[in-house]
Amino acid sequence: MRVVATEKAPKALGPYSQGYVHGGIFYSAGQIAINPEVDAVEAETIEAQTEQVCKNIGAVLEAAGTSYDKVLKTTCFLADMGDFAAFNEVYAKYFTSKPARSCVAVKTLPKNVLCEVEVIAAVEE
Repeated sequence: MRVVATEKAPKALGPYSQGYVHGGIFYSAGQIAINPEVDAVEAETIEAQTEQVCKNIGAVLEAAGTSYDKVLKTTCFLADMGDFAAFNEVYAKYFTSKPARSCVAVKTLPKNVLCEVEVIAAVEE
């Protein structure tokens, strides 16, 4: 197993890693809308937060040696399912290969953000 860590994505908020690669598969921790340059959530709208989340995912995918087009599955968490359409508009710009996906509403997310996304992706080892 190989730990994936990059300063281009937010550091873990607890006792976990940004991700792991094992057996040619990358498993990410959930990414939220923390801007790693300032270590804070700056975005306020679902669109802006989704944009930051996708940038953070891109950074961990790169650190793992993979990319958006190799993502097999995403799990998406929304604080409000009323944001589903706006979330999808931004998400679709990044996940053009249309990986398998689950999307659920949750009561609360870390730092009271509006969305969180985790990915599973293929890695060429």
